[in-house]
Amino acid sequence: MNILILGSGGREHALAWAVLQNPKCDRLIVAPGNAGIAQIADCASLDVNNPAAVCEFCAEESIDFIIVGPEAPLAAGVVDMLTDAGFLTFGPSKAAAELEASKTFTKQICDASGAPTAAWARFSEAAPAKDYIHQQGAPIVVKADGLAAGKGVVVAMDEAEALSAIDDMFGGTFGAAGAEVVIEEFMDGEEASFFILSDGENVLPIGTAQDHKRAYDGDEGPNTGGMGAYSPAPVLTEALQEKALAEIIRPTVAEMAKRGTPYAGVLYAGLMIKDGQPRLVEYNVRFGDPECQVLMMRLGGQALDLMLACAEGRLSQAQVNWADDHALTVVMAAEGYPGSYEKGSVIKGLEASPETSSQMVFHAGTTAQKGAITATGGRVLNVTARGASLQEARDQAYAMAEQIDWPEGFYRKDIGWRAL
Repeated sequence: MNILILGSGGREHALAWAVLQNPKCDRLIVAPGNAGIAQIADCASLDVNNPAAVCEFCAEESIDFIIVGPEAPLAAGVVDMLTDAGFLTFGPSKAAAELEASKTFTKQICDASGAPTAAWARFSEAAPAKDYIHQQGAPIVVKADGLAAGKGVVVAMDEAEALSAIDDMFGGTFGAAGAEVVIEEFMDGEEASFFILSDGENVLPIGTAQDHKRAYDGDEGPNTGGMGAYSPAPVLTEALQEKALAEIIRPTVAEMAKRGTPYAGVLYAGLMIKDGQPRLVEYNVRFGDPECQVLMMRLGGQALDLMLACAEGRLSQAQVNWADDHALTVVMAAEGYPGSYEKGSVIKGLEASPETSSQMVFHAGTTAQKGAITATGGRVLNVTARGASLQEARDQAYAMAEQIDWPEGFYRKDIGWRAL
């Protein structure tokens, strides 16, 4: 098969790495890719948010299967146009992608399907939003309604922080994503990520993970797109997974089908667990980043078979073959992230990093210039390892990270602390 992956981050590098382990893959193109992906696959310069351009490219390159990595092309309707043109594609339609593109839409789906989630209210103006915060008090959660690259959520521990978040969002900090704001009840407990494939009717759990959102050790500092992750997440026991499937996932998929917008693709449920009860924090309509890295490290080549079964509507016949293993990834980010940071610093020592079925450095924000790998993003590398235990995976990942020579970067030293 000729396979195309859309995207340029660590998630797409991990997807490419897994897909290439499957003998069904004859040729792999990633658009636009990054410096790490270019070492294992062909990269193509392509505007992935332009559905017509993607369709034209797929026709020219005789693409058999397309995997959409990030949320923006999904929200732009790239899957709809590809499907209409007869291309087999992994990812939800534009209408189904509203589960991530609009916090309000997700809340309405939860209300209609009875899925447990936080109490909420929506606002399109600052004054009534601030009145609501005064009424509810803190802690409280303020979210930009639209897509904000994983950064449009403020967990405000006091009213002043919540009111400041309202000013930021309506003031344009997150662009059009903040034109409307959802304010939610603060849920305490332990957060974990649950990944499910759906073909519009059937659902198949494919793994659990836990992310580390805060920038610094001890869960201190600002929220980020994720500073590390591990899989599996011990808090999501089999009993809790079944409960989440019965009370949250299946009702959501049924409600989407009932509305004539069946959900097909990967559904990433962020769950808050307290007293043995899962509640939905949010849905994402793509693999998480950096959760995808640890999932792909554990799934390997079967990931392609599972995505094909999903896209072809054969999910009821598919099964996941899990090894009794663990994976952990450490995100190396540019100093200053998630605020302003310098681009263009040179990363050395990568050539000595192992590239095996249990150790990989997945690139996120990198480019190759004059034979050197340079940092071009906030989150730059995902140092990932697999082991028989979480401690073994952690030890290997940190040993790899220490070998990378990049003074302009930083990483958390406590990934996996919650499980360990």
